[in-house]
Amino acid sequence: MGSFIIQGSKGLEGIVDIGGSKNAALPIIASTVICPREYILENIPDIEDVKDMFDILHTMGCKIQYEDGVALIDTRDLNTFKVPEKLVRKIRSSIILMGAVLQRTGNVEIAYPGGCEIGLRPIDLHLKGLRKLGVEIVEKNGLLIGTVKEPEGIEISLDYPSVGATENIMLYAVGVPGKTTIYNPAREPEIVDLQNFLNICGYEISGAGTGVITIEGKNIKSTETVEYKIISDRIEAGTYLSAAASMKSKIYIRNIEKSHFKSITSIYEDAGCEIRETKGTIVIKNSGRLNAIEKVTTQPYPGFPTDMQAQFMASMATANGITIIEETVFDSRFKHVPELQKMGANITTIGRVAVVEGVERLTGAEVESKDLRGGAALVIAALGAEGTTKINNIYHINRGYEKFVTKLQNLGVIITEV
Repeated sequence: MGSFIIQGSKGLEGIVDIGGSKNAALPIIASTVICPREYILENIPDIEDVKDMFDILHTMGCKIQYEDGVALIDTRDLNTFKVPEKLVRKIRSSIILMGAVLQRTGNVEIAYPGGCEIGLRPIDLHLKGLRKLGVEIVEKNGLLIGTVKEPEGIEISLDYPSVGATENIMLYAVGVPGKTTIYNPAREPEIVDLQNFLNICGYEISGAGTGVITIEGKNIKSTETVEYKIISDRIEAGTYLSAAASMKSKIYIRNIEKSHFKSITSIYEDAGCEIRETKGTIVIKNSGRLNAIEKVTTQPYPGFPTDMQAQFMASMATANGITIIEETVFDSRFKHVPELQKMGANITTIGRVAVVEGVERLTGAEVESKDLRGGAALVIAALGAEGTTKINNIYHINRGYEKFVTKLQNLGVIITEV
């Protein structure tokens, strides 16, 4: 699975360009199967999860070309409603194909998805929403088998603002006769990006980013090529921001939309960093040891994102004082804690709460990446640690970070991949 070897650094300096959003690209790529036509998607990140999604579509008969961040996708020759089980189990976002394939073919056969092991991530809200829209779903031999029976727009109220459920419902509902209204949907910028893409395709969706999404079902017949540029990755930007905040640094983070991650920048400003924005670029400067933040709780957007919890913990591991971190989104997202402890971090966990007492400096060690964001946290910890750190099982990290080694090297980090 590969390893990173990182020499501890005294600081970061330079420019980092943020790539396209993983969490926006995957549902948009999945949505291309709905209408048989050609698509040109720009700012697609070169990461393992995207490659896996391309493999799924290719196996189902679609044509894919990808180079320099641009994907040419032709879904006119989609030839099956069976989503390849082996590939589905590699990537969590594959479940979003359920709604898209149902809308295209009227049927779907898909396995439960894979991805990071960060606790229970049930898809009951996905299934409940699709069933309300007239889909019959049964489970057989570990597969979900869906058949469109009586499609009709309806009001759906989500018990929790699930990103995946919101996306799946949107992808199916775009072609369902009548009006579908989603109450309490996810409000993430990636949901807004999906809405914008689908509207460019000719569908009629409004309200993304608010507490109510409205979808007017339409039967699109157009074969015109669709071109679209994906938004930048706010979690990637937040990760580099966390890295810079963890030591004396001054870096420029380019190609970002600051409004997408105010909850992240505000936390680090409170911790003592100087952060300013100018024309799509954030400049972060840290001159000394961070001040511990008393308590941070992960929440759905616009709250502090669960996808930044591990990176934030790594930066608080050497802050001055005690920080309490409460994880409310997932029930098993502290797998990075034992690895940080190997490096000398003083962290105690009780259920979904972690208490972080900052130490002066961490020490290099051999550690293992257990999941995507936890792996990124170990990289952040290694950057400011005394000595050398070896991070094993970096497949998880490469799933979600584009050109990670190169970008870190451009900031002055001594890092090699072996």
